Amino acid sequence: MPDSIQVAMEDRLAVVTVNRPEALNALNSRVLRELSMAIEHLSMAADVGAIILTGAGDRAFVAGADIKEMAGLSALEMRAFSEAGRRLGDAMAACNKPILAAINGYALGGGCELALACDVRIASDRAKLGQPEVTIGIIPGFGGSQRLPRLVGMGWAAEMIFTGEPIDASTAERIGLVNRVVPADRLLEETKALARKILDQSPAAIALAKACLRASMDMPLSAGLDFETAAFGVVGSTHDKEEGMRAFIEKRKPTWTGA
Repeated sequence: MPDSIQVAMEDRLAVVTVNRPEALNALNSRVLRELSMAIEHLSMAADVGAIILTGAGDRAFVAGADIKEMAGLSALEMRAFSEAGRRLGDAMAACNKPILAAINGYALGGGCELALACDVRIASDRAKLGQPEVTIGIIPGFGGSQRLPRLVGMGWAAEMIFTGEPIDASTAERIGLVNRVVPADRLLEETKALARKILDQSPAAIALAKACLRASMDMPLSAGLDFETAAFGVVGSTHDKEEGMRAFIEKRKPTWTGA
């Protein structure tokens, strides 16, 4: 059986591919488990600075959760399946490296939720995004009802979830669901270019900035500001802060250590 998750390294950039093209890269229990393990491993890897997540083939990023697997699940098993998706989203949030989604086709249901759990989303002009769970008698189970309204607002989230109808890439860009739309044949190249801009920055600062951004989704403003102030103090103790400021004064490119 081929690996359901493939990881390719390019310098400090990890490209993680969901590899079930015959099933439009649908998320089953095995994929959820292996993807969580991959993200956790890459988070700890000293030679990784950013992660791109995409799907195999040119039809789907991830077309959804595996309905064939879900069809036979009991209520308790459905809850456990949702918990597996929750663990993956939590692992992505806890990862101290930025995660960029290269959405190369259908991102529906669990696939849309996987993209929502990423930090940045770049879409092919052929992409379709949606939460069609109600059309098969269920609801989003991997975070869609929580992350989608935080990203696009309650109105658009309600319309997408209540109707189950997908939206095209240009609409997704207009409502803020994706950062930008690029031609399909340039998707990975454009996503890698953005990732390399991130890799040019201080790893210590990026990790703390991601922590602050994630905190903003979970905390009231006053608590989030407290978190940011504390993180600002932490970053002030790093070698990267000293190096970055010296390089600015000396008009040279900084040499980051991530410490």
